[in-house]
Amino acid sequence: MVALSAADMVSSSDDGAPASAEQPSAKVRKVRSAEREVRILDQPGFILHSYPYKETSLIVDVFSRDHGRVALVAKGAKRPHSRLRGALQTFQPLSLSWSGKSEIRTLTAAEWVGGLLPLEKSALLCGFYLNELLVKLLVRDDPHPALFDHYVKALTHLAHDEPAAIVLRKFERALLKESGVAGDWARCTMTREPVLGETLYVVDPESGPRPARVSDNWPRVLGKTLQDMDNEDYADAVTQTQSKFLMRFLLAHHLHGATLNTRQILIDLLQL
Repeated sequence: MVALSAADMVSSSDDGAPASAEQPSAKVRKVRSAEREVRILDQPGFILHSYPYKETSLIVDVFSRDHGRVALVAKGAKRPHSRLRGALQTFQPLSLSWSGKSEIRTLTAAEWVGGLLPLEKSALLCGFYLNELLVKLLVRDDPHPALFDHYVKALTHLAHDEPAAIVLRKFERALLKESGVAGDWARCTMTREPVLGETLYVVDPESGPRPARVSDNWPRVLGKTLQDMDNEDYADAVTQTQSKFLMRFLLAHHLHGATLNTRQILIDLLQL
């Protein structure tokens, strides 16, 4: 069970109580109160995941544009007539407001913004895969506005039936790049020279591309594949195939053994 922090549950004492070692001064109480009451208003965001909390509430994992992943408690959201109940849907752009500074803050408003088509059939499964990646690879309270824009673009492309494999590769690459675990793939890490199109490379998960050796058991990719991925150009069939196995390898490394449930389904059903 997820618990709210003591700072959120403990109310301030009576204004007339004298300051003491146990009782903070009025000035200290005022500062602490201000820290607890930080409010975020009308923040663009999406629901990544939600689960029940107590009898009538939900904990929602939100991906917001300017505040990154945030955990919010939606009080009363499971009640039939709650204003939040209908708004907290995945893959729908929302305007979100919340308050508090504990690990789990309080959702105060959620309004549907619109502008995206709903995901259907295999595109819906791909959307859940994107959400699972974000939940498992992003730490909370770490803003990634550029990645947020990539996420919106990926949902838009999936909703318009663009090739799912290409949409997923572009987002996976953006996720690793924007989260700081994969840098410039257009240059060899050993020489700092541009990668050569016909040379085979491996990508060290911690440092980047280097020429492949006979003893390497990591996925081998052409320099052209790395160039194409950096340019978001997946027209080449070889690039599509090599990038798929490269991203599986790199994501597995950065997930530290955590399983991506949706990816296995995608592999079994769609060979993605």
